[in-house]
Amino acid sequence: MNKKILLLEDDSLLADTLKELLQSETYNVTLVKTGNEAIDKTYDEKFDLYVFDINVPDISGLEILESLRDANDKTPTIFISALVDINSISKAFKVGAEDYIKKPFFPEELLIRIDAKLLPKQTNIVYKNIEFNPSEKILKIDGHIKSIGEVQERLLEMFLTNQNQILDKDILLECLDKPSPTALRVAITKLKQTTGLNIINVRGIGYSLE
Repeated sequence: MNKKILLLEDDSLLADTLKELLQSETYNVTLVKTGNEAIDKTYDEKFDLYVFDINVPDISGLEILESLRDANDKTPTIFISALVDINSISKAFKVGAEDYIKKPFFPEELLIRIDAKLLPKQTNIVYKNIEFNPSEKILKIDGHIKSIGEVQERLLEMFLTNQNQILDKDILLECLDKPSPTALRVAITKLKQTTGLNIINVRGIGYSLE
């Protein structure tokens, strides 16, 4: 099910721009333009994220979030505001915001921040005694962190995410800084020695992790 966002913004042009962008990324956006509307919507529906401007009619975004947190509403919240003084920013985090974007900003910046909070985090890949975190590039073998070079990291991720599949040599060559059949053979040999991965050569086609 699409993630639901409550957007509080009284600038019609900015509000419409943000709503259109977020909806194009499959987010379900409810747009309100006053503080009271925002509060009413939080009573009526459950949201995955709040995006609040601070200076809006009726009740400020800061007051709204403070009230919501007092009511044990822990919905993640991003403030977007033209207020750039340290007191306003400090107050925003004190009342429970997770993020604060200063106006003016590129709409895509807000999308990046939202994606970081709502999109599923990449989980560790486990293969026998090996555990690899693709986002942080952390490799553990038998529970111990192991450092390998960038080329081997790229090959490792390629094999771990395509277990029991034959990977074409041309695809694997893209993992190398200076691609050549010889360099690929050497890199894979080193990877096998470092990790103990059961990588086999499928003659004339490529390699496979079994």
